[in-house]
Amino acid sequence: MKIIFADDHTLFRDALTHYILQADPTVEVLPAHDLHGVMEHLQTNNDVDLILLDLKMPGMSGLKGLEKTISLRPRIPVAIVSGLAEQADIEEALSIGARGYLPKTLPGTAVMQAIRKIVGGEIFVPVDHNTNMIMASHDHGVSSEQSRPDAPAIPEDKNLTPREREVLGYLMQGATNKDIARALDLQVVTVKLHVRGICRKLGATNRTQAVILAQQAAAAEHNHIH
Repeated sequence: MKIIFADDHTLFRDALTHYILQADPTVEVLPAHDLHGVMEHLQTNNDVDLILLDLKMPGMSGLKGLEKTISLRPRIPVAIVSGLAEQADIEEALSIGARGYLPKTLPGTAVMQAIRKIVGGEIFVPVDHNTNMIMASHDHGVSSEQSRPDAPAIPEDKNLTPREREVLGYLMQGATNKDIARALDLQVVTVKLHVRGICRKLGATNRTQAVILAQQAAAAEHNHIH
C-alpha cells in the first residue's frame, strides 16, 4: 500500500507515519507539507492507494485543494485529516468526494482501521454516539473548550499527572508550546517543563519521540483490554 500523507505539522505527520509503518511495515508513506508536494508525488507515482490531506495546510485554499486533488486523480481515495475543522467543512468535503475524515485526536489503532476501510472502498467518518454528529472540533483555535483533545489512554504505570496528560493530548494533535499555553492558560515556560516531565516519564529524548511512545503505549493498552 502506498499513501501520500500531507500535513504541515511535522511533529504530527512524523509521529503518525512512524505508527503506520510499525503497524504495517509493507506500507510506503510519501510525506508532503503542502498541496504542491502532493501534486509532485502524483506526477511521479502512478500506484498511490490513498491520499491523506490536512485541511488547513498551505495551498489548500479552503476546499479548493481537495477538489483539485480529486479532479486530478479521481480513482484515488482522498481523506481529510484535521485537528480543527467545522462540521460544515467536513460535510462539504464529503459532498465534494472525500472518502473519509480523520480527526487528529483519533487513536492510532482507529487510524489504521480507517485507512484500511477507505482503501477497501468504504467511507470512514467517526460519529459521536452521544449526539449522532460527526466528531469535529471547532475552528476557533486550540483554546476552544470544544477543541480540547481527550487525554490519551496512557497506562497508569507511566505516572503522568492529569496536567501532563492534557499537555500530551495537545502534543499528539500537533500543537506548539504557545498553542498549549494559550489553551490551558499557562506560561510557555511551564508548558516546556511539562513536556520535559512527559519525555522523562515516557523515556523519550524529544517531543516527537514522546508522541510516538505515547501512541505505542495507548495501542498496547487497547490491545490488552480487548
